[in-house]
Amino acid sequence: MQPSSKSLKMVTCPHCSARVFITGSLGPLEEAPCTKCNGTLMMPMQLRQFELRSKIASGGMGTVYRAWDTTLGREVAVKLMQAEFASDESSVNAFAAEARACAQLNHTNIIHIYTFDQEGSHKYLVMELADAGSLDSRIEEQKRVSELDVLDTGIKLTSALSTALKHGLLHLDIKPGNILFNSDGEPKLVDFGLARRTDAEKDDYAPVFGTPYYIAPERVQQTGESFLSDLYSLAGTLFHALVGHVPFEAPTVEEVVSAQVHTALTPAHLMAPDITVPTSDALCRAMAKTPKERFQSYEEFRMALEAARSQLLISQLSGQQTPPTVAEKTGVRGWWRR
Repeated sequence: MQPSSKSLKMVTCPHCSARVFITGSLGPLEEAPCTKCNGTLMMPMQLRQFELRSKIASGGMGTVYRAWDTTLGREVAVKLMQAEFASDESSVNAFAAEARACAQLNHTNIIHIYTFDQEGSHKYLVMELADAGSLDSRIEEQKRVSELDVLDTGIKLTSALSTALKHGLLHLDIKPGNILFNSDGEPKLVDFGLARRTDAEKDDYAPVFGTPYYIAPERVQQTGESFLSDLYSLAGTLFHALVGHVPFEAPTVEEVVSAQVHTALTPAHLMAPDITVPTSDALCRAMAKTPKERFQSYEEFRMALEAARSQLLISQLSGQQTPPTVAEKTGVRGWWRR
């Protein structure tokens, strides 16, 4: 016996774009396989004017969905807070703080926040849609992201962080997974969940949060944090994308954190000979162990990245594959050529 049309719901598959029916007995957000491509379909859920249509990603406190704004007729992303956190006051306050921090900032390369609201027991954040993958997924797919793409991303993100700094905000969790791309390929800085104000009082006993692979040495040592800590983390993120692995690798998190403080960074061009010296030098300086030895403004870092980009493009236009490496300039052969 065929099910009646009332027991079916037509949805669009996010994987193959086919219009297919799923059983209407599914509850909101419940999933079923697509009959065309076997991808995952989801029963839509309505939150005020937002219809949640498919899952994009899941995080610690919430799940992000692709949604349709029925009032303005546009696609958005809705971050729905996990039910187990929605009744916890401190978690809700942290969720709201993230929304407020990000909503202050108006920059092309910072995700735009539209609203923070509640419908019944559901607390949610509505934001600009950036669903063309993350820098993390690009690293996973490409192994090494092209130098030009890394430089372009770095230049745009230094501008974004400079805007955050002008509003008195530190991000404090810059990593490849927190850099998303929209359908036009524009990088978007997301997740201001750990952000704090530059004028906030320092708590000597507060735990240090952040991702160990990109955290600045002074944050590990708890000797103070500033925009130079974010600058270090951005450089570490770009280093990872460029070289294909994190700046410091070790068997345990404790050893990784220790390396951030005590182990000298191996320059990128010594790990991969096709990386140009200007790019490698810029990242090395931005990741100096001592904050005062780094670039002293985002503008300085951006200018160094732009200069490296210009030299890279000139060399490519002139027919060279890359500008001369240190080995080619000096005759010193690196370990990769021995």
